[in-house]
Amino acid sequence: MGNIKIRRGVFSTKLELEHAGIRAGFPSPADDYIHETLDFNRDYIRHPEASFYGDVEGDSMKDAGIFNGDRVIIDRAVEPHNGSIVVAFWNGDFTMKYLDLTHRKDGYIELRPANNDYPVFRVNAGDSFEVWGVVIHLIRTFESL
Repeated sequence: MGNIKIRRGVFSTKLELEHAGIRAGFPSPADDYIHETLDFNRDYIRHPEASFYGDVEGDSMKDAGIFNGDRVIIDRAVEPHNGSIVVAFWNGDFTMKYLDLTHRKDGYIELRPANNDYPVFRVNAGDSFEVWGVVIHLIRTFESL
């Protein structure tokens, strides 16, 4: 069940952006180039002291577009809601699943995979369980350097 490794991240450099938009259709000349910087702390990390990377292992979230080898940014300061993709610590392992709170009035919640080959986990009141953080961004590497 442990399908995510947690890593602490530190960002110290800014990447320069040559152009704000990248066209994926027919090429067209850019009217003007914008020299902005991409700063992960400013642009992607709302709560640096509560944010972590997670390295995804396995394919239980593939139908959500999260694949083996992807990296996610997890924010522990974000309040999870029904349908959030969360990293949960359940019975001694970290796992990443959809949080299903629709059965809370019945005394349990569910962790739902995004792959029908995996079971839905029922979390009961006596289980060792914590929503460790909410997945807020996905980072995918297409080519190794």
